[in-house]
Amino acid sequence: MPSSAVRTFADPDDYAAAIRATSASLTITQSGRFDAKLVRTDLHRVWMQRLSDSVARVAYFSIIAGRTSIAFSAEDGPTVISGGFEQDSSSIVRRDGGQEYFHRTSAASCNCAMSLPQDEFASFAIAIAGRDLTSVAAAARLTPRPAALAKLRELHAAAGHLAEYAPAVIAHPEAARGLEQALIEAMVGCLDGGEVHEDRAARRQHALILRRFKRVVEEHSDQALYIPELCTSIGVSERTLRVCCEEQLGMSPKRFLLLRRMCLARRALRESAPTETTVTEIATRYGFWQFGRFAGEYKALFRELPSAMLARPPEERSNASL
Repeated sequence: MPSSAVRTFADPDDYAAAIRATSASLTITQSGRFDAKLVRTDLHRVWMQRLSDSVARVAYFSIIAGRTSIAFSAEDGPTVISGGFEQDSSSIVRRDGGQEYFHRTSAASCNCAMSLPQDEFASFAIAIAGRDLTSVAAAARLTPRPAALAKLRELHAAAGHLAEYAPAVIAHPEAARGLEQALIEAMVGCLDGGEVHEDRAARRQHALILRRFKRVVEEHSDQALYIPELCTSIGVSERTLRVCCEEQLGMSPKRFLLLRRMCLARRALRESAPTETTVTEIATRYGFWQFGRFAGEYKALFRELPSAMLARPPEERSNASL
């Protein structure tokens, strides 16, 4: 049954958990108020999302198996790095289910995604384009014809507008079917005849190292991690890890781990009561031992002192902004 939903968020963890068809995690990399909006539209076969967030961040996505997806910017804006690819406003990235990758933004952004089952994508591609488009690399950046990308953007925006202001239209089976067929045609049109920029061997190797990096981080999801033990676990030198992180995350691994520890501390402050713990106890839990520096860096990133989050009433914490 076709459906749609529009949600807003003030917490990056809640936002990441709501993203459809993927397991996602977010690390905020820029000071400022975090606000996000997710517009989700599910048609008969096509799933769509429109994701807007207000500050720079690094996201890690693991796409569910069985679906072919494309992602593109909703509008002209800063270039993002997706799986090591520079994805500008004139390009799209195609991926198949089961793939994992980092997605980095440098400022506020609005990104679009849509997917459909892989077998149905293959059938529609042959019917519309007259050829098998599964031969297009499963992780590739493409530069479609400008008119084709403009059409896809227009339809995606129209679907988002309906989801937000006329959800009854989306819920109508026949209206949803008509919109879906137009979107599938536009999707195939972007993948057929565009310039393909396939993955380089070095980028694939760097992506593999970053997946191992992410796996170790996930295995220690509530613990601080440091470069020496991380490089030992991954089996790469600090220099190699730094090159991979700067390519795909836009920062050194040391900086990423510091931001991650800050986010873990913030989550702990958000979930704790001032009668049960202190800022110092939480700071030391995540490896901070210079408490004045911790408080200063926390405030620079989250725009409040850590003591302010801990003192906030429980009913206000779920709406706490960065």
